[in-house]
Amino acid sequence: MLIKRPDDIAPSEITPLDVYRGRREFIKTAGLGLAGAFALGAMPAEAARLANLHTSPYGTNEKQTPLKDVTSYNNFTEFGFEKEDPAANAHQLKTSPWTVTVDGLVKKPRTFALEEILKLAPLEERIYRLRCVEGWSMVIPWDGFPLASLLKQVEPLGNARYVAFQSALDKEAMPGTHRSFLTWPYAEGLRLDEAMHPLTLLALGLYGEDLPKQNGAPLRLVVPWKYGFKSAKSIVRIRFVAERPLTAWSEAAPAEYGFYSNVNPKVDHPRWSQSKERRIGEFLRRPTLMFNGYGDQVASLYTGMDLKKNY
Repeated sequence: MLIKRPDDIAPSEITPLDVYRGRREFIKTAGLGLAGAFALGAMPAEAARLANLHTSPYGTNEKQTPLKDVTSYNNFTEFGFEKEDPAANAHQLKTSPWTVTVDGLVKKPRTFALEEILKLAPLEERIYRLRCVEGWSMVIPWDGFPLASLLKQVEPLGNARYVAFQSALDKEAMPGTHRSFLTWPYAEGLRLDEAMHPLTLLALGLYGEDLPKQNGAPLRLVVPWKYGFKSAKSIVRIRFVAERPLTAWSEAAPAEYGFYSNVNPKVDHPRWSQSKERRIGEFLRRPTLMFNGYGDQVASLYTGMDLKKNY
C-alpha cells in the first residue's frame, strides 16, 4: 500500500491553495516559522519535530477529508449538540497554559505541562479513518504520538486495569454543559491494554498544524477502531484505576452506548443500522468495516469475548 510521506504531498492536496498560501504568508510575515505553524510559543525542539513528521505504519492512502469539513462538522458536546456548534463556540475555550494530571494506581503521579508532553516523543503523521456512532466518517491526518509514551512516564502499578480520561470543564466557555443530558466533566475510559496499544494516539494537531479547539485542543485521544465519542477531547486528567470507570455516554444511555464501542457492522444501534457509513463528502454509503479496518492490529485484544454482549 502506498503511503505518502509529508515531503511527497503537495500542500494543495491537503488544504485549499488559497487558504494554504494565506496561512503560510501570515506565519512568514509574523516571523513564527514552523514553530508558529504548530503552536504559538512552541520551542525550537517542537518545531524541529514538526518538520520531521513521518508517516505511521498504520496510515492509509485513502482520500483525506477536506480541512474545512474536518473543522466545521464535529461532535464536541461541551460546545453544543449540533454538528456546527463546536466550530461556532469553541473559540471561547482558553487552552494556554494547559496541564494534564496523570495519577491513580501509579508509582510516579505527575502533572505535565503541555510543553513537557510535546517533548515526550517525535510527532507522527497518522492518517486514520474515524467513525462516529451515527454512521458518518472522515479520513484525518492526525499529528501525535502513542498515548503509551505518556502513560509509561508514571509507571502504572500491577493492579491498574483501566485508564479513565477527564475532559476540561469550563461552563462559561462551554454552553453545552448547561444541559444535564450528560454528566460533566466529560468522562471516558479504556482498558489498560487498549490504552497502551500503539494505535491509541495522543493527538496534538491535524494537517500539520496545531489542533483546532473544535477538534479537541490542545490534546485529545484518537482511538481509531472505536466510535468517535470514545476519543476524549481537551483532556485534563488521566487516571489509572482497578475497576471499569463510568463513561459519559454509557452512563447516560447504557443500552445504546457500551463501554467498548468497537466499530462493529454486526451490532446495530437500537435506533439505526451500523452496517453502512457515510463518508463526509460522498453521496453513497459504504460498508462499515469491522474494527474500522484495523482488525489485524486489534482483534486479538478481544479474543474469546462476545462482541455483541460487550458492545
